[in-house]
Amino acid sequence: MDPERLPVPGVVRLPDGRFVYDDTPATIVPTAPQQYPAPAPVVVQHIHHAPPDRTVQRIALGSGVGAGAVVAGVYFGPLLVGVLTAMAANLAMLAFLAAVMAWGVVTIVRSVGGSDGKAAAKRLGRKGR
Repeated sequence: MDPERLPVPGVVRLPDGRFVYDDTPATIVPTAPQQYPAPAPVVVQHIHHAPPDRTVQRIALGSGVGAGAVVAGVYFGPLLVGVLTAMAANLAMLAFLAAVMAWGVVTIVRSVGGSDGKAAAKRLGRKGR
């Protein structure tokens, strides 16, 4: 057997001529670290209504009032708009009812009263103008 070519892969010949066992197996090949594919980018899209008006918040924060005023503006602002809208709708309905009732009174007075009713209806119609 040729000492230069030993059949045992774990034996190594040192420069001084001695043979020693090599602890590291000859089959270990350094491998690159495993690379994973990059994750797909996450696209966050917010699709909703127009952003709320932040005037109250800007005024509150600009004057140094603090978070309480900001919360009040955010919470009570829409409530105030809703209440005012409901009040306006009620007033519009009352005005419509008043106009219909006045028209009904004038019509009844004209049809029932004869010549005196027509004169009264004219006088009542002029007062409304």
